[in-house]
Amino acid sequence: MVKPEPEPVYPAHWEADVVLRDGGTGHLRPMTAEDADAVQAFHMSQSQNSIYMRFFTYKSKLTAKELRRFTELDYSNRVAFVITRGAEIIGIGRYDRLDDPTEAEVAFNVSDSNQGRGLGSILLEHLAAAAREKGIDKFSAEVLPENRKMIQVFSEAGYEVHRHYDDGVISLYFQIDPTDKSRAVMESREHRAEARSVAGLVAPQSVAVIGASRAWGSIGQQLLEHVVEGKFTGAIHAVNQDALEVSGMMPYASIAEVPGPVDLAVIAVPYDQVPGVVDQCGKAGVKGLVVVTAGFADDGVRGLARQRALVRQARANGMRLVGPASLGLANTDPAVSLNASMAPFLPPKGGLGIFSQSAALGVSLFASMTRREVGMSTVLSAGNRADVSGNDMMQFWEDDPNTTACGLYLESVGNPRKFSRISRRLSRSKPVIVAKSDSVGLRLPPGHAVRTTAAPAGALDAMLRQSGVIRVNTIEELSDVAQIVAGQPLPKGPGLAIIGNSAAMGTVVADLAERHGLTVAAVHARLVLDIGQSRALPLLKRTVLGALGEPGVDSAIVTLLPVIGLTLENIAKTLQECSAESGKPVIAAFTGNMDPRVQVNRQMAGALPAYSSPGAATAALAAVTRYAHWLTLEAPIFEPPAGVNPQAAESLLATWLKGVAGDELVTLSAAKTRELLGHYGITMLESAPFGNGDEAVAAAERLGWPVAIKTLDPSLRHRLDLGGVRINIEDADSLRRNIVQMRKLLEPYGKKGLEVQSMAQVGQSCTLRAIEDPLLGPVVSFGLSGDAVNLLDDWAHRVPPLSLGDTAELIRSPRAAAKLFGYEGLPPGNVTALEDLVARVAMLKDEHPEVAFLEFRPILVGPTEVTVLAADLRIGNPAQRTDSARRAMIS
Repeated sequence: MVKPEPEPVYPAHWEADVVLRDGGTGHLRPMTAEDADAVQAFHMSQSQNSIYMRFFTYKSKLTAKELRRFTELDYSNRVAFVITRGAEIIGIGRYDRLDDPTEAEVAFNVSDSNQGRGLGSILLEHLAAAAREKGIDKFSAEVLPENRKMIQVFSEAGYEVHRHYDDGVISLYFQIDPTDKSRAVMESREHRAEARSVAGLVAPQSVAVIGASRAWGSIGQQLLEHVVEGKFTGAIHAVNQDALEVSGMMPYASIAEVPGPVDLAVIAVPYDQVPGVVDQCGKAGVKGLVVVTAGFADDGVRGLARQRALVRQARANGMRLVGPASLGLANTDPAVSLNASMAPFLPPKGGLGIFSQSAALGVSLFASMTRREVGMSTVLSAGNRADVSGNDMMQFWEDDPNTTACGLYLESVGNPRKFSRISRRLSRSKPVIVAKSDSVGLRLPPGHAVRTTAAPAGALDAMLRQSGVIRVNTIEELSDVAQIVAGQPLPKGPGLAIIGNSAAMGTVVADLAERHGLTVAAVHARLVLDIGQSRALPLLKRTVLGALGEPGVDSAIVTLLPVIGLTLENIAKTLQECSAESGKPVIAAFTGNMDPRVQVNRQMAGALPAYSSPGAATAALAAVTRYAHWLTLEAPIFEPPAGVNPQAAESLLATWLKGVAGDELVTLSAAKTRELLGHYGITMLESAPFGNGDEAVAAAERLGWPVAIKTLDPSLRHRLDLGGVRINIEDADSLRRNIVQMRKLLEPYGKKGLEVQSMAQVGQSCTLRAIEDPLLGPVVSFGLSGDAVNLLDDWAHRVPPLSLGDTAELIRSPRAAAKLFGYEGLPPGNVTALEDLVARVAMLKDEHPEVAFLEFRPILVGPTEVTVLAADLRIGNPAQRTDSARRAMIS
């Protein structure tokens, strides 16, 4: 009896919300048999030309047989995706596996009204990812010569496309493994789409406040008032189904009644009414939403489920969503002048872009910047950050000519790999300041639905350092740094001049500067300024300019105690003139001022950073100096090591993981470990377990004398002090005696097996570890074995991909790393070979999320050789990484 074919399992993990080329959104999902009617409707709505391009003939309607073939899929040999807006299908892409099981034919069909929005390239990316998952590595397609748009989709995807023309049809074929070019194309398209989606939010041409109220002090009333008083340059609409007049304008009962298109809807209605309002906005063609309404995070699991449903609802209808529980957003560009926020006024215009999450921290950040009179370009409070995130804002800021520096306060990170990729690129052109607490990634604020990390402490901070961001801890520190980067030139080096009117304070500042890594190049701390303003200000200017001109001086801190007759504004104006004339940063610390705000009129003084504390001033300048140094480093070089074969390793892993389900991990045998590592050019010194002395001697003869014997107990196998290892055994008799003695010594610890291994070149013992973290993805850690890592936690961490510079820095970062470089007269280790090993491990971990855990312990770094003595390698089913080879918004 023939067994019936098993019912295909719907691959829910292929579903994704996507951002289109124009900034709109859509929902991509696998096609199902239930889509038959929608597919027929899609086909019948297409123009004759579009149907001809797809089928090489015209057919007004698909037959029942064709519909079944198109919609009844096995999600392996035959796969199709649809992109929808609401219930409407706007694009279809499919592949069908050919006789060659590694090749599939691919085809697309995009609705006439949605062509030019990038649907074809998104469908290709997702089809390629699904096909690779099913063992397909090549796509082919047949295209009519006049179908230039489809030919363009293939040729611009970054793959190496081969063409063949025959009988009026162009045949295309190409390998679909990601290449550097295809990744670059995807990132570029992703950048443009996400930047445009945010631009539509912060620079709309029309705004509707839904829930605008007549009740003074209500959220809806204040939001509408702030939009109006901010002098928004576009159309303003109030929506309230009950009121007859709101803030001097006649409201509409619903968004559907508002004439003309609405770009941005600001929603301030009760919690239970939000889904209905979002549905109305989708039907009315609204492009973006700001949901000020809170309560989603306060309603536990049910509230979180409603929040996720709200995001799906908005994205499925082509809308981006800021919030819920958002403080709002603002744009100081005079061409926009939008204050759609709870802030009582539009901030002063400037070059600093600000992103925050919860409303409470958004208020604190806005207040801190306002106290310092720092000019801002755009401000966005993401609230629960259910959709629009800091990554989206950085994509926008990169292209925004009005933004010269960026500041983010992060309470959670949804896609840190993407954050690293974007910020590394953005930091090359604009300073990026990131404030976060040490608990970010370990636990989530209310309403934030993202993954948490199990990576070692410091891994997330290491990723930020790799990205070139200026990492601070608090809102105040973010504001301190922002004062400098928003209006001062960057220092060209660490040399610092200290100018003041107190020798004691000059000494304090010098100590602070050296503690923060600055080099004190000049000190002029005995200025006498109580000689009248007309004489004091020129003296101050000559002194500061003279100090800035001294050799080795790259910046200046001017710290002054109060001087009778001199106003802070006049001092600040003079110091700003010094900065402008010298082209070097000058900052002021007005010590002794009783007002911590330091009342300096920045309209008069220009962009001079002013502080009440020399400690805050020094710390901020040091942080900016480190960033300026990072900019001088060569752009990171990502160069794969020679002799690696990721495809062969992938094939091995796929074979070994067959039948492994859920969270199960499989520890590889020594033979399998060596086989997998061999595909990355990594060799491991062979060892041989034994049961008796004869077996040990035979193994030693095969491996080569002298040898070591080790216990197989993982807690003792590297502990020479506890008898877990015996080394330099040179003959059979000595080996037999050591086995007897070792077993007797280890008897209190339980009976464990022993193994024999040939001796490696003597060297420094190190540990190299790589894990797959649910939030960060691959994390590589390095330290020197023993008490350094076991007791003092002296690890260094990096997140692949690692550049050549990242690898070198990882090895040099542990405090004990000095032992690798000729410590106390010992010969230095072969660090070049160690860097090569780390690069191979980092690439292996980056390419294969199936490798859940890999540890080399120990590695011996000798003067000429680097030897891996033991490896622990575990594999399992990988969770989908947060930054995959397909464009998708985190849900």
